[in-house]
Amino acid sequence: MYLRNLRLLLAAALIGITLNACSTAPATTAATAATAAKEPDEQAVVDPLLSSSGVAHATVRESFVTPLTPEDNVDSPAVWIDPNGSAVLLATAKKTGRLMRYDGDSGAAAGVVGTTGAASGQFDRPNGIFVVDDLLFVVERDNHRVQVLRLPGFESLGSFGQTELQQPYGIWLRADGAGSYDVLVSDAYMAGKDARGDDIVPPLAQLDRRVRRYSVRIADAKVDATLRGSIGDTTAAGAIRIPESLWGDSRHDRLLIAEEDTGTGTAVREYDLAGRYRGRTLGLGLFKAQAEGIALWECKDGSGYWIATDQFKDRSLFHIFDRGTLQHLGAFAGETVANTDGIWLHQKGTKRFPDGVFYAVHDDQGVGAFDWREIAKALKLRSSCRAAKS
Repeated sequence: MYLRNLRLLLAAALIGITLNACSTAPATTAATAATAAKEPDEQAVVDPLLSSSGVAHATVRESFVTPLTPEDNVDSPAVWIDPNGSAVLLATAKKTGRLMRYDGDSGAAAGVVGTTGAASGQFDRPNGIFVVDDLLFVVERDNHRVQVLRLPGFESLGSFGQTELQQPYGIWLRADGAGSYDVLVSDAYMAGKDARGDDIVPPLAQLDRRVRRYSVRIADAKVDATLRGSIGDTTAAGAIRIPESLWGDSRHDRLLIAEEDTGTGTAVREYDLAGRYRGRTLGLGLFKAQAEGIALWECKDGSGYWIATDQFKDRSLFHIFDRGTLQHLGAFAGETVANTDGIWLHQKGTKRFPDGVFYAVHDDQGVGAFDWREIAKALKLRSSCRAAKS
């Protein structure tokens, strides 16, 4: 009996060991998947909060927040005005590999576009997005490309960057002639991962390709793209350790790039459009969470405002800088919008927002909209290029 009981006890112990081993396997797999999905700018140990930051700001109530879909991991918005004059708000969905559609004046959901994959019209970890004319440019991190689609039907015309881009995120472009575009794409390539699974920033000497420049021509419903060069300062002051958002200003020959690395000081670097660091960094010490989305409100006389995001987890903060001097003019936050990745400013106006509308992603789940008139009133800015400061 003793031997029989001993055998039963040993068998039970072995079963327990096996069950414990099996029960830990999914957790390990989930942790590995989470590490793989984590982006270079998602390595903060403590979530920074606007409520405890001490940064002075105005509060501007959102005109709407779109329906929330946390399963999508919404990242960046852009707006297209259709032939009927209606605003079509689009946003990338990183996790589900598709584009979200909303009514740009009401925020109502209007369907989705695309599926996960590498074929034309499919997306893998879409991130940055840009609308120009009737074209939609979508940056895909895990397909290592920029795909170009024709609106309103979302027909894929082709893609570019697969040969050079390693981990692309943000995009800004400008027209460079009929059907031609000067396109800048940020590339957050890394030098592997450390023991905790966090990305290792490459040494300074290897940060000279943080932005890739392409000459893109659209002709006969096809994309013809040529790599024209790379941008990236390699000095300690001018280098971009973790890049994503960027925006240019042709009038002032200026390119602003968000530095998201909190270890060296998150801020916004000023380059010229040829890619040379100008020796100036905006908001060093002013940004308390993480510098993120960038947008430009501009007038033909060269005046206007820069908007740059500080990605607090409880409520996002949006800093305003003078377009010409880069002087800090103030900041605002919404009542709801938080943890913002991408932003988009539609300045020409829509049916609901005659003086323009500012869109900001809310907590990876949707998009919030702010009436520019309300922003201008709160911060004593111009509501239009015709208007004086209120």
